[in-house]
Amino acid sequence: MSNHPIDVLVVGAGPAGATLAIDLRRRGHTVRIIDASRGAFDGSRAKGVQPRTLEVLEDLDTINDVLAGGSTYPLMGIHFGPLTAPWSMNKTRRPRPGVPYPNTWLIPQDRTNAALHASLGRLGLVAEFGKTLTALTQDDEVVTATIQQSDGPAGEPEQVAARYLVGADGASSRVRKALGIEFAGSTDDADRVIIADAETSGLSRNRWHVWPGLGRTFVGACPLPHSEAFQWMIRISPEETPDLGHDAIRRRIADRIGSRVSLGEISWTSVFRPNIRLAGSYRQGRVFITGDAAHVHTPAGAQGLNTGIQDSYNLGWKLSQVMAGAPDALLDSYEAERRPIAAAVLGLSTKKYEGLGTLDLSSITRGDAEQQLGVNYRHSPLTGPVGQTGRLQVGDRAPDARLTTASGTPRRLFDVFHGPQFTLIGFGAATSTDVADVAWPDAGAGLTRIVITAEASTHLGDPAVLHLVDTLGEFADVYRPDPGTLLLVRPDGYLAAIIDRTTAAALTAATAPLHPSLRTHE
Repeated sequence: MSNHPIDVLVVGAGPAGATLAIDLRRRGHTVRIIDASRGAFDGSRAKGVQPRTLEVLEDLDTINDVLAGGSTYPLMGIHFGPLTAPWSMNKTRRPRPGVPYPNTWLIPQDRTNAALHASLGRLGLVAEFGKTLTALTQDDEVVTATIQQSDGPAGEPEQVAARYLVGADGASSRVRKALGIEFAGSTDDADRVIIADAETSGLSRNRWHVWPGLGRTFVGACPLPHSEAFQWMIRISPEETPDLGHDAIRRRIADRIGSRVSLGEISWTSVFRPNIRLAGSYRQGRVFITGDAAHVHTPAGAQGLNTGIQDSYNLGWKLSQVMAGAPDALLDSYEAERRPIAAAVLGLSTKKYEGLGTLDLSSITRGDAEQQLGVNYRHSPLTGPVGQTGRLQVGDRAPDARLTTASGTPRRLFDVFHGPQFTLIGFGAATSTDVADVAWPDAGAGLTRIVITAEASTHLGDPAVLHLVDTLGEFADVYRPDPGTLLLVRPDGYLAAIIDRTTAAALTAATAPLHPSLRTHE
């Protein structure tokens, strides 16, 4: 074991683990990411990426691969004998001010994961598959993990020392079990759905097909973009045996919908059981859990993968800030902010799943709640005296807006947010001095300073402050700030402070819990 601990050991290389590793690596931290599996997950399982998650993936430089690997959702086709009733599960929307990605994106989980790992590779980090966490201990300074090769010759166990360890190792998390954290909830072993990715012919690809059956059973087939495959879902009755043999799956589908549909190669199979659980805590000392290790959901509403990615996006910048000298209490805000979100998602996805068998149309329709754009941290311990604009409060997601530079070059607000830093926005030319004068420590995440005006101004000359013009009026419309307002945006894209009067001292006081002490780094 090295005498010099790495910064963070991430256990689990799925979407939540990869997201965390990317965020930490781009902040310059030493990271290892291990996974007990022999290789990356190769199935379609969680196939819906929500608009808020797409914004996260844009910030992590993963968005292009994700968009290239997916599509918008097709209409549903609900089959009743010879009749097929069309149904729109997702209302297709155009991008609008503040929301660049308005639609849920259909993409198999293995492609999302591959896109994240490609971003990780560009940062010089490769996941170490075939390595299992077998034990961990911790003290006030370091976590010591014991890792065993999980395939091939066993060899000697490896001891890894890290300042922090994060378990992103799924519902059966070894990290969570090692900590003794309760995982309260239920698993219904009598309610089972066979899932299979299969090349399919004889079935139109412009529909997500559903064949309702008796006793809440059904067969469904969702076309997977840019392939000949469908994800097949077969909900079986409690007394049936879930035979995953490929011929058995083919026979089951033929018996239900006829021989006009032919299944070719079946690349992945699984049995889903409703597993609805929430961890009692997300932190124990220097060890954290994220994603499915902290919460598991039904697949209805496409929430689980998205919630896990956003968990890690919330945790990454906080770990980095504390390692740079910010108060340790910042790490407690991770559970305080994210656990209530998971609890709400559990309720939403469970309600939708319970309606699937009865073809309750609200259960197969997705709206604003599923898109997660309204997720907020208004009740976070990081939220001090509530500041607000005409539309937003502290803790809300900071929307996008199309702006221009003073010379007329287009610039999105999300382009300014892009990266691991905080962003300070002053609205109106009168805020220029305050934006420039706000003190910020050299350690930890940096601060991008911008002033937004309604018209180009020649009076904003400080080179440390970026001047942007709200030419289309989108910023004024989406944010509704009063002239003179200062807004601080966290690295994860949520409003950390809204100061109605241009006082740098008030902003400094409001943001002290978020960064290392200014006195330490003067």
